[in-house]
Amino acid sequence: MARHQARKRFGQHFLVDQGVVSAIVRAIDPARGDRVVEIGPGLSALTEPLLQRLDHLCAVEIDRDLAARLRGRHDEARLTVIEADALAVDFAALSGGGAQPDLRIVGNLPYNISSPLLFHLMGCAHVVRDQHFMLQREVIDRMVARPGTPDYGRLSVMLQARYRMEKLFDVPAEAFDPPPRVVSAVVRMAPLPEDRPRPRSEAALEQVVARAFAQRRKMLRGALGDWSAHVPWEALGIASTDRAEQVPVEKFIALADALVAAGKAQAVQAGGPADAPGD
Repeated sequence: MARHQARKRFGQHFLVDQGVVSAIVRAIDPARGDRVVEIGPGLSALTEPLLQRLDHLCAVEIDRDLAARLRGRHDEARLTVIEADALAVDFAALSGGGAQPDLRIVGNLPYNISSPLLFHLMGCAHVVRDQHFMLQREVIDRMVARPGTPDYGRLSVMLQARYRMEKLFDVPAEAFDPPPRVVSAVVRMAPLPEDRPRPRSEAALEQVVARAFAQRRKMLRGALGDWSAHVPWEALGIASTDRAEQVPVEKFIALADALVAAGKAQAVQAGGPADAPGD
């Protein structure tokens, strides 16, 4: 079969280091009957060893040539190939529909869509058992960052409000062909249970966090602008002079709830002046 040329528009860097492949599969530890979806199977570095341990695997591949290659190599009874952009896939529809979350999602995510894809997948977290992803190390460091550290930001808060996260190990550039210009890492994400602290409005939390981190060196009373007057700072245990990077996830949830209770929900949910990209 002809060698596949990596395509820059899809951010393709193919994992070729078998030691790294084995480490990822050990971390996933799939059981034969697990319902697993692989995003971006590429040249099957993870696909092949996963199929050795699974009855069936579902793969989402945007590249039509790679999708055709996968279909040609594997029986469709063992491997279902969805030829689509992962950002457009309804992952919740791939679950078994049972009472317990059963979907396990894995993949070497393209760097150019990693953050949008992570937010897209939050919409199906209620049916997900766990997620194992290889991403740019810099992104994972932000995903798992704790309050008070330079990497703590919008991505940290929004993902940690929904998942328990664990950085597993780094992956050097030479583990890929072609090698990327950055170091990668592997992360485990397990959705938090239903009894987790939850905001009254997910949209409100998203907009409050975006506004707070839009100018992260500002004190919160300045970063939140006209919303600051509606925040019961002392009751929340947050100093108005704190900066966003000092505020833990649960207090961001309480802050968003306070703004909703103060009648700011419409402005918050609609975006308005808080519609900032954050960090």
